[in-house]
Amino acid sequence: MAEEGSKLNGVDRSAILLLALGQDYAAEVLKVLTPKEVQLVGSAVSGLYNITRDTLDDVMKSFIMGVRGNTSLGMDTGEFVKGALTKALGQEKASNVIDRILSGADSAGLDQLKWMDARSIADLIRLEHPQIIAIVICLLEADQAALVLAALPEKMRADIVMRIATLEGVQPAALRELNKIMAAQLSGSAQSKQSAVGGIEAVANILNYMDGTNETAIMEQVMEIDAEVGEQIQDKMFIFEDLIDVDDRGIQTLLREVTTENLLMALKGADEALKEKVFRNMSRRAAEMLRDDLEVAAPAKLSDVEAAQKEILAIARRMADAGEISLGGGGGDVYL
Repeated sequence: MAEEGSKLNGVDRSAILLLALGQDYAAEVLKVLTPKEVQLVGSAVSGLYNITRDTLDDVMKSFIMGVRGNTSLGMDTGEFVKGALTKALGQEKASNVIDRILSGADSAGLDQLKWMDARSIADLIRLEHPQIIAIVICLLEADQAALVLAALPEKMRADIVMRIATLEGVQPAALRELNKIMAAQLSGSAQSKQSAVGGIEAVANILNYMDGTNETAIMEQVMEIDAEVGEQIQDKMFIFEDLIDVDDRGIQTLLREVTTENLLMALKGADEALKEKVFRNMSRRAAEMLRDDLEVAAPAKLSDVEAAQKEILAIARRMADAGEISLGGGGGDVYL
């Protein structure tokens, strides 16, 4: 039904649109997506089933209306790029992408890294100067960067984190030179404005995706090197207990994407206030069943609890990036 289509998120709607376009046109669309976008849309496509005609019609109508409302001839293309990317990614995330696009910087070599597995990237850069390693890691998505950092030798990690935390920007000329180095390694053979990479928030995002053991070890070393930087990083990190600040509507939206098994494991390490918030945003029957399961559940390893919490946090960050929830709180009370 048409209202079914309205409940779909942006990724699901994109997946349905690609299916409707057919393989040839879908392939052309996929060519211009980022690795993470390809993964998200690909997963959504594989999970689609029983798409009704009404749902398809709703998705197609929304797409057509969007095209009609946002493509007028004679507009400033630079402003269009800025506006579109800012709406899609937010001001902070979009700024770096906008700089690269509008300055014409060629990042083909660095972009190839985003399609590689973390171990291969770590092997490729481990012998480079630590500052180069730090810049390369900054240019990856936070979840991929976390895996790369974990794959590097343990003695290097704190130094790399400190360099990322104190990195304020990279000159375009240096970025182009780094791109040439990466392109040469992978193949076997401007303007004064800096590209915004690195910083405290970049480190916090990366560490948010790491497992608890590695995260703790790195932070302990960072605190020994510079306690002030370490505290700044901790202030920026979003931990499981911070879900208490997400509004009720956001919690309800998040719970729809979380498996009961993961939620049960994650809540074993949560304080009572967060547990009550979760219970309050579930149906009465579901909340009672979850309470009972928590009471009778066998003890779990701390590493298993942390892994479940990390997985839920990863879902929360993905949904926040997609604009489906806000991690900053606010909003009213909405009950299921």
